Amino acid sequence: MKIWVDADACPGAIKDILFRASERVKVHLTLVANKTLRTPPSQWIRAIQVPAGFDVADDRIASELQPGDLVITADIPLAAAAIGKGAHVLDPRGERLTDNNIQERLALRGFMEELRSTGVQTGGPAPFSSRDQKAFADQLDRLLQRLLQG
Repeated sequence: MKIWVDADACPGAIKDILFRASERVKVHLTLVANKTLRTPPSQWIRAIQVPAGFDVADDRIASELQPGDLVITADIPLAAAAIGKGAHVLDPRGERLTDNNIQERLALRGFMEELRSTGVQTGGPAPFSSRDQKAFADQLDRLLQRLLQG
């Protein structure tokens, strides 16, 4: 199992949690972004910089992940692609995305895009909070424990 991070919009606090978890459980962690990323020196952690462009990082992750890998992303189409390839998905706020909820999330995303295209101001997500950080850390610990125990 490897952990893949859609790192362009991933909060720094979440990356720090992932760095510690990768070292602790000795799982390869790969951050993919279209900008240079700083990572701690580690045999378990690497960063891949992809060219700028729409969905370039997402496409790289989707092309390289394997069934059973874990993908960290808030991008719903990437989450759907990862789930379709047999990966596990966790968003940076600690929500598991699965076969059971991804179609609903895709439909909601499409609806919100349609509203925005008509000029409706939909706002964005709530600011990232310490509660979100804790929810992510807790869910990550539970998920890694389950996945690594087989």
